[in-house]
Amino acid sequence: MILPIVAYGHPVLKKPAKNITSDYEGLTELIANMWETMYEASGVGLAAPQINKSIRLFIIDASPYGKDHPETKDFKKVFINAEILSENGEPITISEGCLSLPGMNEDVSRQPEITIRYQDENFETHQETYSGILARIIQHEYDHIDGILYVDRLPALKKMLLKGKLRDISEGKVDVEYRMIFPKKKKKVR
Repeated sequence: MILPIVAYGHPVLKKPAKNITSDYEGLTELIANMWETMYEASGVGLAAPQINKSIRLFIIDASPYGKDHPETKDFKKVFINAEILSENGEPITISEGCLSLPGMNEDVSRQPEITIRYQDENFETHQETYSGILARIIQHEYDHIDGILYVDRLPALKKMLLKGKLRDISEGKVDVEYRMIFPKKKKKVR
């Protein structure tokens, strides 16, 4: 089932997510729905907070980058209860986009190598090191489970210049080809 993606401004996107256990109800179906939702929106990653679930779960299918980055060709993984153990190297700035921020792409600096510990969909624990585009995609999705959006990593001046675009997204004034949930408008007190 295709789920709506939460837009910028929704409180779930700013909240650090909670770890889950193997008995989390409906996990297999949730993961399947997340894959379907991500593919429908033409994404390469999707975190549970983006579908209004504040749990430490994200998925990545980096294969669309396979032509330019061979290491991504068959990279399709589920990350549960992930913890980045280290980030290394001189930060590299590359343009990023996000399904919760449709129509926006901004330059974000991230370190080029990470070591991460996580559980897969069978709750088997892995500790792996990634570099380049894979490290960047993982860092982006990992930020979501920590309540961070890529715009939070932008310099203050740049973020101020984007204020209008961000407001438009939060108010639903954006053209998007997938289902979204927009924050509830605050009622004015008289």
